[in-house]
Amino acid sequence: MKRTLPSHPLRNFRIIVGVTTFVAAQTCLAFDPHEWRNTQALDVPAKGLVRVNVPAATLDAAQPGLEDLRIVDSIGNQIPYLIERLLPGPESKMRPAEFRSTIENGATHLILKTGTSAPIIGLSLETPATHFMKAADVEGSNDGRTWIKLAGGDSVFQLGNGATKLRVSFPEGAWQFLRITIDDLGSPPIPFSGAHLHKARTTAPAEAVAVTIKSRDESPGTTRLALDLGAANLTLGSLRIESNEPVFTRAVTLAVPEVGDDGIRERNIADNVIYRVNVNGKNEAHLEVQLESEIHTRELLVLVRNEDSPPLSIDNVRADRRLVRLTFFANQPGQYSLLSGNSQCAPPHYDLSALSGKLRNATAMDVVPLALAPNPNYKPPEALAAVTLTGAQIDVAKWKFRKLLALTQGSVQQVELDPELLARSQPDQRDIRIVHGDYQLPFLFERTSLSRPIGLNAAAANDPKKPALSRWSLKIPQPGVPITRLVCTSSSPLFHRQMRLWEEVLDERGDKFASELGRATWDQTPNSPKRDLVIELNARPQSDRLFLETDNGDNPAIELRDFRSYYPVTRVVFKATPDPAQPVWLYYGNLDATAPRYDLALVAGELLRAERGTVAAGPEQNLSSKPSFVGQTLTGSTRYIFWGALALVVIVLLAIMSRFLPKPQQQ
Repeated sequence: MKRTLPSHPLRNFRIIVGVTTFVAAQTCLAFDPHEWRNTQALDVPAKGLVRVNVPAATLDAAQPGLEDLRIVDSIGNQIPYLIERLLPGPESKMRPAEFRSTIENGATHLILKTGTSAPIIGLSLETPATHFMKAADVEGSNDGRTWIKLAGGDSVFQLGNGATKLRVSFPEGAWQFLRITIDDLGSPPIPFSGAHLHKARTTAPAEAVAVTIKSRDESPGTTRLALDLGAANLTLGSLRIESNEPVFTRAVTLAVPEVGDDGIRERNIADNVIYRVNVNGKNEAHLEVQLESEIHTRELLVLVRNEDSPPLSIDNVRADRRLVRLTFFANQPGQYSLLSGNSQCAPPHYDLSALSGKLRNATAMDVVPLALAPNPNYKPPEALAAVTLTGAQIDVAKWKFRKLLALTQGSVQQVELDPELLARSQPDQRDIRIVHGDYQLPFLFERTSLSRPIGLNAAAANDPKKPALSRWSLKIPQPGVPITRLVCTSSSPLFHRQMRLWEEVLDERGDKFASELGRATWDQTPNSPKRDLVIELNARPQSDRLFLETDNGDNPAIELRDFRSYYPVTRVVFKATPDPAQPVWLYYGNLDATAPRYDLALVAGELLRAERGTVAAGPEQNLSSKPSFVGQTLTGSTRYIFWGALALVVIVLLAIMSRFLPKPQQQ
């Protein structure tokens, strides 16, 4: 047992008397500890105030807002507690009272009159310059005559790739004046327009989080990491991305999956730039992304923007979490219990807020809870099993296609919708159903930031009548595949081209016309890094053949290769149990279907947080051998033959009918 530093004895006595009176009045609240799934023993050695740092496993088992945490004594009475999230205070900034700049003897001299007696830990410079690298010295003084060196040779820079460092840190101290000397011997001087002074902020304890990289996916220009934090409901302080590459700069976005009205979406929670660069012979690195955010799922997504650079080598990802602390008063020594895992309970209402400031500073015993264990008296079934996740009956006669979902275990499942299924379903997937027997299984769509490649068969399709035009024919696996991006590479060293992507579609009369899908400008010079052509499609292709073309003007034709296309990944998340007698099917292909509406609001959060099994959809089964419209099955010359034969039949019928019409009488 570890004790904190003692506070004033009389003040601590008054706090204990106040808390004891309050606890005595509230330990008989109506309460049934058997409704909680998990328990942890707290061995309290003596009467008095007790503090408990809540373990990550307890946070993972609790509700997102920790409203289900309860402390009970040995006979099952509820004990009021105060909960604290230990967060650092925000770092404050202020403008100096005066700012002067002079240039002399190959250096820029900045003199700041701080105008404060508060301790300062650093300063940030302001400049309109966008590309520079400088070395800076910082000195402090309280009389403007005697100077003490605080930092020497520190780098300040701003690079075109997003790497920026305009802050110089130094030991905490109070200074009336600061002098910054910028070395201009290696490069021309740049203007500095102002500065901010950084005051010290309060610190907060943190502990390391065991982060696991669950998956790494590469999309054009982006690396996507799915991280397992080991527990949900953590307050992350920062995330550090470790790479052994000597020089790099990358923009990084952190995101979390979140349930919305249209399913599971990814919400961005932080943006930053990480880098490792060499500035004036000195290595500078910034690999951390500051968060100070509550993450209510075990999964955290990291999107690394590579742009035209190769994917960044990532060796490891580290994180730290802020602590959560419970403080309560023990009337007597003995074993207490910390309960968690009740998704149906309301948050407790303890009137300890008036004492919160005093309790935080009072002397208390630190007690470490034992390991999380199942509550032996817990009877109700698991929340997801208690709620019937079955929808209404369904008549699948109007659905044209289905795929078997071969389940191997009963749990929350996810299935990724493949290109074949996406091509035959409605654009918004409103016709998709998960069916078990005669009933629907409710599900959530998960719209991800992932992209999957689809192969293209490319061939030259130049028009002899237009020699200045280069055209390529691109064959995709089937009509309607929802590709959103086309990428290709060129071996030509120098060119400037406007690229256009289009397809041939049929109008209402069956005539073909060109429908543009996207366009982009593409430049390449011998001295610049090779850049792929990337065209973002503004519409979903209707056919299985696309055309890419460019006007070469009076220039030689460019050569293209490595054609790729990409489609966004959509998953379906549901809960089901294997049943050999009644397999689970995924149905799609119903033009008349409307979007399903399921009562998933109560368990959507648990579906999101639960560990999922991955299910692969089986081969497609065509349930409709007859086409819906004759015109949809006739293309090319067959269509013209059909309509020509139909016209001939009509003419013959008209000729026959004319023979039976009465002839006009002769006058």
